[in-house]
Amino acid sequence: MMPGIEPAIGIAQKTLGRIGALEARLARNDAEIEAAQEVRYRVFYEELGARSNRLEALDRRDADRFDAACDHILVFDHALPGPEHNRIVGTYRLLNQDGAAMAGGFYSEDEYDLGSLIRRHPGKRFLELGRSCVLPQYRSKRTIEALWQGIWAYVLHHDIDVMAGCASFHGTVPAAHAEALSFLAHSFRAEPDFDVKALPGRYHGMDMVPCEAINAKSAFLRMPPLIKGYLRLGARIGDGCVIDHDFETVDVFIVLPVKEIKQRYISYYSGDAGRFAA
Repeated sequence: MMPGIEPAIGIAQKTLGRIGALEARLARNDAEIEAAQEVRYRVFYEELGARSNRLEALDRRDADRFDAACDHILVFDHALPGPEHNRIVGTYRLLNQDGAAMAGGFYSEDEYDLGSLIRRHPGKRFLELGRSCVLPQYRSKRTIEALWQGIWAYVLHHDIDVMAGCASFHGTVPAAHAEALSFLAHSFRAEPDFDVKALPGRYHGMDMVPCEAINAKSAFLRMPPLIKGYLRLGARIGDGCVIDHDFETVDVFIVLPVKEIKQRYISYYSGDAGRFAA
């Protein structure tokens, strides 16, 4: 196993979600983590144009120092031939506070002051979600639901109170997403108790279009599917966006207290997730 924290004890060997031939569970070994990194490379670098360094280009894997400290939710398509690690079609990276302590912090702390939020809530358990990735041919409701079955089972198992992390718009020009970013700033800002601000020097204002000039329907349609999905669950947005030149994205910060998740989604995912998380 990669050096670092072992997959979550008690659920590492379990199915965390299943829809037809799709199964969601945690990565169990190096081969599966490396296969997930290969899927991430195909999407982030080959499809979306992130900048790879020489080692990443040679290995054709998106990997960093946080991977060893994370749990990795994987979605397998068991209808595909070949060994299991070649059937991975989607992945999500989960970093809990134990893993963050080992890694020297959360990944998103390079962009946002997540530490201040955690210090304001010393009794709550935080989980950082990142590196969401699905192969193009599997970008369907079924795959996303399988991923979220897995995430929800993980949240229940670990008694997580708050999910957080960065989500991205493609490109490095905030003004290209002016209406959508402004809509987020006007309508979905986090309450002060859960607000998170972009770091000085990386902060870019999101409020570029006056509230009265925004077409809410148009702005929502212009958002990436991942951000729209978070908003439907009940997520809120931090203060300011950040340009990530390595991944060629404009990032916003997502804050989702578990108690704020809309009841219909809790009901939808809880049936199987409760069984998978036990």
